[in-house]
Amino acid sequence: MAVDEALRQLLLLARAAPLTACEQVALRQADGRVLAEDLRAAIDLPPWDNSAMDGYALRFDDLQAQPLPVTQTVFAGEAPGPLQAGTCARVFTGAPVPAGADCVQLQENCEVDAQGRVSSLTPLRRGANIRLQGNEIRAGAPLLAAGTVLKPIALGVLASQGITQVPVVRRPRVALLSSGDELAGEGATLGLGQIHDSNRVVLRALLERLGCEVIDLGCVPDEPALLRAALVGVQGVELIITSAGVSVGDADCIGALLRESGDVQLWKLAIKPGKPLTFGHVGGVPLLGLPGNPGSALVTFLLLARPYLLARMGVERVEPMRVPVVAGFAWPKAGKRQEYLRVRLDGGRARLLENQSSATLLSAVQAHGLLEVPAGETFEAGDVLDFISFDGLVG
Repeated sequence: MAVDEALRQLLLLARAAPLTACEQVALRQADGRVLAEDLRAAIDLPPWDNSAMDGYALRFDDLQAQPLPVTQTVFAGEAPGPLQAGTCARVFTGAPVPAGADCVQLQENCEVDAQGRVSSLTPLRRGANIRLQGNEIRAGAPLLAAGTVLKPIALGVLASQGITQVPVVRRPRVALLSSGDELAGEGATLGLGQIHDSNRVVLRALLERLGCEVIDLGCVPDEPALLRAALVGVQGVELIITSAGVSVGDADCIGALLRESGDVQLWKLAIKPGKPLTFGHVGGVPLLGLPGNPGSALVTFLLLARPYLLARMGVERVEPMRVPVVAGFAWPKAGKRQEYLRVRLDGGRARLLENQSSATLLSAVQAHGLLEVPAGETFEAGDVLDFISFDGLVG
């Protein structure tokens, strides 16, 4: 199945099973959480007309009466009195503009005479350098929509409205399991033929950055009875993610268990790395089976599992952002599957990392992101392709 079609089907399944439970959290604890309700502005922003610059507030019609005496000085946080006709007020950035003033002249564009009177040296228009009340947003206007991921800038918008508690989608609970006889326990000395499990470490960190609560099921040997017991016994989670065991080898037990149940909705993608991806259900719980090779598990999680989870949390835009970049190398042999090449950006061009093996993570650490190569296509150095930055996916 093509990657785009697999993602379309996963998102349909995700939108059909949204996470509806929500909770109130303090604003300082809401970073990375997903807003559960539409929010409207509680106050005008700015809440009053204020000066955009250090300078002098005056009436536009009084420009002909220059020089103007200064009758008051207004700092940010102070409440000014009304401006008398034929006078001006010394104001500072962010200070309320006195009632009656309709423009502010920058201090560097003014001349002050020996009597302390002010003259404007450059032309001025009515309304100049004044930030009007409600210029950013009016009370009652839409502020942030449900499904917004609350990143630092969004938190700042909420803070500017005096909001201290926000309704957010409850954290998704995800069970995480690695399968394989070759996997040694954490901290164990490797025996012959054994490797350390890196997939659970990577996936757990990525899930937690998405705001998920992770239930770690550990490493389970390639024994059908043990895997069946581990998977069927999972309760109270929205998703199970496994790595390895989803291909068609004799030891690929997870794929076999799903096929036995008759509930396999995705199996085998036209993607490289990551072909043996599987999606189905175990005991009514969605299960996303990722490949066992670390590079494959990383790519398929970022491109498919991550959007699926975000969609279930109500996020509208879930696909990774793609930007056009110039290839700094040629790709003369077309592949049968859509490929995601680990590349670095150097001088505005994508440079191919030497080791593209699906079994390695090191080249992913060295890469800035993935270069997307459609199935059946070749390209020359200088051609433009889509690039997906790791910064936007794992940050």
